[in-house]
Amino acid sequence: MEPDATPSAPFGIARDELYERVWAAPINHLAEELGVTHYHLARVCEALNVPRPPAGYWQKKAVGKEEPRPALPAALPGDQVRWNRDKPLAVPRPKHVHRRVERKAAARPHRPMRHPMLMGVEESFRKSRSDEKNEFLRPYKYLLPDIAASSNHLAVALDLANEIYNALDLEGHRVMFSPADQKMRRIHVTEQEVPRKDRKYGRYHTGSIWSPRRPTVTYVGSIPVGLILTEMTERVTMRYLDGSYVREDSKLVRTAKPWQLVHSWTSEQDLPCGRFRLIAYSPLANVNWSVSWQDTQAADLKSLVPSIVARIQSSEAELRALILAEEKAAARRRKEWAEAEERYRRQEDRRAVEQAQADSRRQLAEIMEKWAAATAVERFFMEAERRLEQVHDERRADILARLALARAMLGEQDPLTFLSDWLAPEERYQPKYPQP
Repeated sequence: MEPDATPSAPFGIARDELYERVWAAPINHLAEELGVTHYHLARVCEALNVPRPPAGYWQKKAVGKEEPRPALPAALPGDQVRWNRDKPLAVPRPKHVHRRVERKAAARPHRPMRHPMLMGVEESFRKSRSDEKNEFLRPYKYLLPDIAASSNHLAVALDLANEIYNALDLEGHRVMFSPADQKMRRIHVTEQEVPRKDRKYGRYHTGSIWSPRRPTVTYVGSIPVGLILTEMTERVTMRYLDGSYVREDSKLVRTAKPWQLVHSWTSEQDLPCGRFRLIAYSPLANVNWSVSWQDTQAADLKSLVPSIVARIQSSEAELRALILAEEKAAARRRKEWAEAEERYRRQEDRRAVEQAQADSRRQLAEIMEKWAAATAVERFFMEAERRLEQVHDERRADILARLALARAMLGEQDPLTFLSDWLAPEERYQPKYPQP
């Protein structure tokens, strides 16, 4: 566990400030000053894309032979620009991999370079909670590209995502996980190829489809656009045969013997169909914008990639207008909420004043009752003592003793002590607002 932040950086450090401090002192000394390990500080520098002094820099600087420090790279949209202890670090930018060009590369079939977001993810997708052929993969890992596919069509999904991601990157719209220090949401996606009122996916028709912990986004200018690639489902008639459900149009059912069909029955299910839908949407809260494309008989999704990129590029002005409208609506909601809070505080203040007045009146009524009771007791003893002055026989000593016992039993009851314990309304509660 890291120690508390020092007074010099109570809430974190801005990217440009971290750059200056990393090049002003060795990383071990700076890490100790900030209360973290130098390994963690190195991770922070990678996440914020802050260059660090190379090995031997400080020894060379001591003898005046250090190399000039590199400039701080410009921050791109979506980059983390501040390190806060209470927020997770961003995933470092992927480093460019230079591939060696072989002499006879042209003779080989051309395969597009794998997008950094998709390198090595197939194995993670296949480490799934269920690997049923009639279900979507549900990987254990949650920091993966936003792709939902069945096991049989995962390779197709990754190739399709690679085409889309690379096409966006070529146009300057890098694809990445949503920044860890920003709140972005993922919209609900309907996986049915043909929208229906009912849903029959999974066992008991309540199956859930995997979704990542953080959205996959691309940036149009400075505006994030979420990307979801999902395999669609189609409504299929299934027959229960030999202990499992199989498609009604499968070879197993067509070749089944009549006696095998006697105790079988059919049911409808929504199964992955191998066709895909891409959804582009706004991951910003309360900004409702989305557009989708899907495989059809007229055109497959891969052939639509150029038009997809063009549509996403052209959405900047539309999204900016929606974001501006939402910012105005959010400001209006904040103002209405503040006004409602102020009304509530005034009502609570007025209620507390009224409660204090009621409590003071009730306590005063109780004091008056006690006062009356104490006065009656005092009158009783005074009247008894007055009458006792007229008694001169042997009863006088006995009555005096009994009066003393009675006074001792009741104790001293001074009505003024009751009044000194009374609290006025202003002593109970001080109003925060002027009262009418």
